[in-house]
Amino acid sequence: MGRLDDKVAIITGAGQGIGLAYAERFLAEGAKVVVAELNEERAASAMKRLAGQGDATFVKTDISSEESANACAAAVEAQHGTIDILINNAAIYYDIDNANNDFEYLKMVFNVNLHGAWLMARACAPVMVKNGGGRIINQSSGAAYTYNIPMDMGEFHEVSAFSYSQTKWGVIGLTKFLAGQLGPYNVTVNCIAPGVTMTEATKKIVPPEFIDMIPEFMSAMKKKLEPEDLTGTAVYFASDDARLVTGQVLCVDGGAFMPA
Repeated sequence: MGRLDDKVAIITGAGQGIGLAYAERFLAEGAKVVVAELNEERAASAMKRLAGQGDATFVKTDISSEESANACAAAVEAQHGTIDILINNAAIYYDIDNANNDFEYLKMVFNVNLHGAWLMARACAPVMVKNGGGRIINQSSGAAYTYNIPMDMGEFHEVSAFSYSQTKWGVIGLTKFLAGQLGPYNVTVNCIAPGVTMTEATKKIVPPEFIDMIPEFMSAMKKKLEPEDLTGTAVYFASDDARLVTGQVLCVDGGAFMPA
């Protein structure tokens, strides 16, 4: 018996990395998993990997599109009759351009990383409320708690966009606002803030010479964080053990950040 037997879980961005790790763990816990992914090539690879592990289906979803988010929720309800769990994992990270401070680019990142989570929650919450409750798990990041002090105090050029960090701080606020509204309807909303996780995206963004330095200087436990290290927290938030836990942010980072 799994902790999530027969629960229907939508996991956005489950084509790779942390989202795929969530999908595998939720299948192992007995859930029916919907891979809500925009990139069809990644989705195909994920579905091949998930084959034989349980009940997994793919729904092409652009979380930044209201129409696509609504269509995803409608398709899952039509297939399974309910939506029990939503994990808002998808975000622009793999292809993030941290040097791009253009306003249009900032708005695009917001449309995916923050507004996309809101659109998916708005699409799925009515189904959860109608069926007596549910679980929404948002994904922030340790980046929400960090700020960069420039080493080179040279000539000032412009205010940075801080696009990834801004949106991930916004996800924390969204979690609390949604929790306040949806609590009376037995829908909990919580948030995971991972540290620097050893995904392909991180290995693409972080220079190789710094990869081994991350746990040494950014973790009390001095250990690298793997995608699988996040999955137990997601299962907890999705399970009955957390039925009265809502509006909370849990940093899973080996002790990099310890907010009160």
